[in-house]
Amino acid sequence: MLDPVLILVALVCGLLSRAVNMPALVGYLAAGFLLFELGFDGGVALQVLAEIGVTLLLFTIGLKLDLRDLLATRVWGAAFAHMGVSIALLGMVLYAVALSLPVLGLDTRAAVILAFALSFSSTVFVIQIMQERGEMASRHARLAIAVLIIQDLVAVVFLVFSADTLPNYYAIGLFLLIPCRRPLLATLRMCGHGELFTLAGFALAFLGAQLFEVVGLKGDLGALVMGALLARDQKAKELAKNLLHFKDLFLVGFFLSIGLGGWPAKEVALLAMGLGVLSVFKPIGYFLLFTRFHVGTRTALLASTSLANHSEFGLIVVAMAMKNGWIGADWGAAISIAIATSFVIAAPVNRYSHALYRRLRPRLLPFESHRLRAGLPDTSNVTVLILGMGNIGTGAYESIAQTYGERVLGVDDNDDKLSVHRSMHRRVAAADASDPDFWHRMVLNEIELVMLALTNHRENLLVVHLLHELGYEGDIAAVVRFEEEAAELEKFGVSAFNLYAQAGEGFALHAASAITAR
Repeated sequence: MLDPVLILVALVCGLLSRAVNMPALVGYLAAGFLLFELGFDGGVALQVLAEIGVTLLLFTIGLKLDLRDLLATRVWGAAFAHMGVSIALLGMVLYAVALSLPVLGLDTRAAVILAFALSFSSTVFVIQIMQERGEMASRHARLAIAVLIIQDLVAVVFLVFSADTLPNYYAIGLFLLIPCRRPLLATLRMCGHGELFTLAGFALAFLGAQLFEVVGLKGDLGALVMGALLARDQKAKELAKNLLHFKDLFLVGFFLSIGLGGWPAKEVALLAMGLGVLSVFKPIGYFLLFTRFHVGTRTALLASTSLANHSEFGLIVVAMAMKNGWIGADWGAAISIAIATSFVIAAPVNRYSHALYRRLRPRLLPFESHRLRAGLPDTSNVTVLILGMGNIGTGAYESIAQTYGERVLGVDDNDDKLSVHRSMHRRVAAADASDPDFWHRMVLNEIELVMLALTNHRENLLVVHLLHELGYEGDIAAVVRFEEEAAELEKFGVSAFNLYAQAGEGFALHAASAITAR
């Protein structure tokens, strides 16, 4: 049974972390080390929670996965190039340290393995950060996650070839999962929208993991593949939302387990902290690679800063190397410290990444590809701007376009949505609403109304602050879900439409008009 003290300490540390504007996961890491000092042991129960959390994480990533993203040169090219350079540089640093400190017991092979383990960035960290900021659908989030999936696949290949056993010949049967997509989606539709639907999600995640384990492959890869099999369907999107909080809750066990692993020898611990600090150099390499592959400077910077950390997959790689006797037993705890250190540094960097771009924008723009500048959309002669072209934004566009016609511009960051809108002859542009570069291209004094149909409060606030900084004097309207969100936006002169509260009023008017017509 899980000790209630572990849960209480995790809660307190998470709250303290939030109080100092750090992500809760940093508090969970600190809680793990604190519990270790107090003599606690997570036991089997915590380990099971951690494994469930990672399995659900990879399953939900798969549910949102678009294989076309992985095949893009900017993704696999940047991922492989960065890993190659990181392994070479970190390997040389570790080898030089080993020569000066023989007590560490590092040889060339051990240095390369550790460099390989530290070349990954954390999928868990990036997902947590993007979800807290409400940016999971953004271009920089999709780019960062696609790079992480490439890295995870490389790690899985390493684990397969470093294990004592290779996948058995039954693994070829996994291709039979492909024709199962339609029956599985049909089953999800039969489950409705309640607890049975959520239970089906759990069952599919663990089914995928178990199938891969049976044939000698990593179970986490199976969860990812099962999710990817269902991706690009509305039920997959709904399932990802249903599993969101379950995944986050179980991942608390994962973060606690890192700290509960304990401390290595003093010399190794100090080196581990130094390796954690070195993660701050990762964004430089990613930014240069992304921009060379024709990624916009803002997208490149935000994706790069999110990757400024070390990965939990490094623990798995090191555990396998320790099992095979390639490195010493202390290095499992050392990698835990390096990962924790990188998280502590990366959290505030990511918190201020948008402000960092606005400050560095003039210096970063020269890195932008000429191809991107040539393909900018027409944003001239706009009177009404609608940000977010989902169901709400589309309805607003159709209504207000009856008055303003071609002077209405819809903005969204989803290429699939934009293709549908263009086929319906709507005037739309591809952009991120919180991108300063987009607003610098707009003629703000010609815009009379900006409609925020984003349904994400943090993004709404970010856009409002940006418009005020740029001197916009027109009207702003926003969609909100809660009264406290409306109150906060109204302080900045924004007209807030409460989606839940005022939907009832709209429904009543609709019903009254129907009665009158009859």
